[in-house]
This record gives sequence, C-alpha cells and structure tokens, in this order.
Amino acid sequence: MAKSEAGEGTPKRVLIVDDDAEIVESIRFALETKGYEILIARDGNQGLAMAEREDPDLVILDMMMPKRSGFLVLEKLRRTRPVPMRVIMITANEGSRHKAYAEMLGVDDYIRKPFAMDRLMDSVQRLLA
Repeated sequence: MAKSEAGEGTPKRVLIVDDDAEIVESIRFALETKGYEILIARDGNQGLAMAEREDPDLVILDMMMPKRSGFLVLEKLRRTRPVPMRVIMITANEGSRHKAYAEMLGVDDYIRKPFAMDRLMDSVQRLLA
C-alpha cells in the first residue's frame, strides 16, 4: 500500500458520491495511488448516510444524481454538522447560478466536468493539507 501523502498515521478518508461508475473508478484509482482511503456512494441518499456514519475527511460530490441531488446532500450536511465537512462538488452543469448556490452553501471547491484529474488532485491535497 502506498504511503499517504498526508504523512504518517491514518490515511485521510475521501467519500466519492457519484452515480457515474466510470468517474467513480477513475477518481478512486487516482486517490488510492496517493494513499487515501476511499468510500463510495452511488446516489445522494446513500452518500448522505455514509457521510454521517463514516465522517470522512472530504466528500467529492456530484451535483446531479438519483434519489437526492448533490445540493440537497450539501444542504443537509451543512445544517447537521457543527464542524463543516470539506466538500468538492463536481458537475457537468454549465450554469453560473448553480455555482453561486453551491458557494452560498459553503462548498470548498466547484469543478466542472469534464475535468483534468490533476485539477481534482490539487484541490483534494489543498483541502486535506
């Protein structure tokens, strides 16, 4: 197992919440090679339940998903937690209204699909540093 970039000790835990299997796998692979521990949820409800149960260090959250959108997940996480969880929202949506709303909810980063994996990795490392 690769040593975590976060240094010694427990690897940082990242929850990926996305219904696109290809995107999940590519992000998972990229993060695992950097030594992060990965949790995966395939829809918004599952993502919310896992975030609350597993308390990851970071959530990578898709905006458009079945059952519960990324916005609804983010709203609930922001309402129910005294210490905000780090959240990167990824989306194929072009609208600036969505970005503004995500920022209002306190998203830590907002990345449009398709994105360069380096862009996401830089954001993850910055937020977990």
